[in-house]
Amino acid sequence: MAQLHRGRRLMGEINVVPYIDVMLVLLIIFMVTAPLLTQGVKVDLPKAAAQPLDPSNAKPLVLSINSAGELFLSEGDPRKPLDRQTVSERAAAALRKNPETQMLVRADRSIAYGMVIDVMVVLQQAGAKKVGLVTDPLPEPKQRKG
Repeated sequence: MAQLHRGRRLMGEINVVPYIDVMLVLLIIFMVTAPLLTQGVKVDLPKAAAQPLDPSNAKPLVLSINSAGELFLSEGDPRKPLDRQTVSERAAAALRKNPETQMLVRADRSIAYGMVIDVMVVLQQAGAKKVGLVTDPLPEPKQRKG
C-alpha cells in the first residue's frame, strides 16, 4: 500500500482552461445579443401586464381608432366615425363637465404609432392632463398537467 501512494502525488492545482473557454463563449453570446435587445426587435405592444382601471372612478372617455384609421368616441354614438375637430370639441365638453374624466386611447394594433400620438395630442389640446392607452391583458400561462 505504501508503494501506491509514492508514485502518485496529489495535484494541488485546478485546471482553469476549460472554465476560461466557457467564459469566453458566454461573453461572445452576450456581446452579440445585447445590441439586439436594445434595438428594433419585433414587438407586439397591444398586450401588456398593466394594472386594471379603478372601477370607483367615473366612466372614462374612450377614443377608439379602428384599422382603417377612423376615430370613434365612447360618448354619443360609439359606432359613428368622427373627425379630429369633433373629437376635440366633445372631449373638451366632457372635461368641462368633469375635469377629472379619464381619457383613454384604444387603438388597433395595425395603426401607426404616429397616428396614436396625433390623437393623444388632440386630446391634450382639448384639456386632458393625462391620456392613457388601453391594452389587452397578457394570456394566462398554461399549466401543465401531471
